[in-house]
Amino acid sequence: MSTATKTSHIGRKISRIRELRGMKQEALAAELGISQQSISSLEQSEHIEDEKLEKVAKVLGVSKEAIEKFSEDNILNIISNSFHDNSTLNAILNNPTFNPIDKVVELYERLLEAEKEKVAYLEKLLDKK
Repeated sequence: MSTATKTSHIGRKISRIRELRGMKQEALAAELGISQQSISSLEQSEHIEDEKLEKVAKVLGVSKEAIEKFSEDNILNIISNSFHDNSTLNAILNNPTFNPIDKVVELYERLLEAEKEKVAYLEKLLDKK
């Protein structure tokens, strides 16, 4: 059994960075002045010339080195290390910055006002007849 090292597939890295940036292949292709099919082919390539990689990196808003060293594991580590415990996350999810009862009252008042306007409009229509 051999312990082969995982090869660095630059095309997959470009694809993943593009996806994380919320960019479609068509948009990247337009920025580079090439076809969407060329981007698809590029993202399937294991190796890319430095000049082409520089152009892609510039459009994606990252450095060539960032693409070369991109790792999904590093992204997950950054995210998991951002929350040392769940207190910040729980504060976001469970402790809203507004009073929910105030929001219910506000909604009720808006609905009541809309109903009053409807009644006034219908009364005005009846008075015309």
